[in-house]
This record gives sequence, C-alpha cells and structure tokens, in this order.
Amino acid sequence: VQLQASGGGLVQAGDSLRLSCAASGRTGSRFFMGWFRQAPGKEREFVATINWNSRNTYYADSVKGRFTISRDNAKNTVYLQMNRLQPEDTAVYYCAADSTVILSHLRDGNQYNYWGQGTQVTVSS
Repeated sequence: VQLQASGGGLVQAGDSLRLSCAASGRTGSRFFMGWFRQAPGKEREFVATINWNSRNTYYADSVKGRFTISRDNAKNTVYLQMNRLQPEDTAVYYCAADSTVILSHLRDGNQYNYWGQGTQVTVSS
C-alpha cells in the first residue's frame, strides 16, 4: 500500500485546511486510516483515525471538535478537515494505514505499517 498526502500549506490562525491522503496498491483490505503529526523538536503524535467503513472515528483531545476525519473508499482516499487552526497545530502531517490495528492501541503509530510522505501545515498567529 502506498499513501500520498497532500493539502498542507501556510494559513493564519482561525483558518481551515483539508488534507487528503490517497492510497494505492493493495487497498482491498479493511484498513484503518489515520493521521499523525510531528512538530519540530517533538515526538510524533496521534491526530485522528477512522475505521474501514467510517462507522468509528477517534480523535486526539487537542483536535476534537475542530478536526474531522472522513474517507471515500471509492476513491481510496482519507481526508482531514481542519478548522479553527491554531499555531500549535503547526507540524508535518502524516497519513497512515493498516488492517490489523488493535483498538486499544489505535493511537499508537507503531500499529500502522503504511505511511505517507507527510505534508507541512504551518499556522501563523
């Protein structure tokens, strides 16, 4: 499975962005697809993830109510709609996928074997 993330950019605080992650290759499996981010000098952190049929979504507390994850399986694409962006959201955002994510550990990046290349999101104050 190959993942290609896009949609990052430079915005002002309060603005919105939508990230996309297109999957190709062995996409017939029932993958969890998620987003993680890494700010300079910080560890990678979980942002959101969605199960294969979109029935279940999970968010980090820091983005809950501002970010929305969704997917279009017909397009093999997962989205992250980010509203009310804040400077602390500045990071490289990575999409990730795997079909064997353990629910109790879905916020752990080690659960995901497939990763995109990352897209930079910069929020100015």
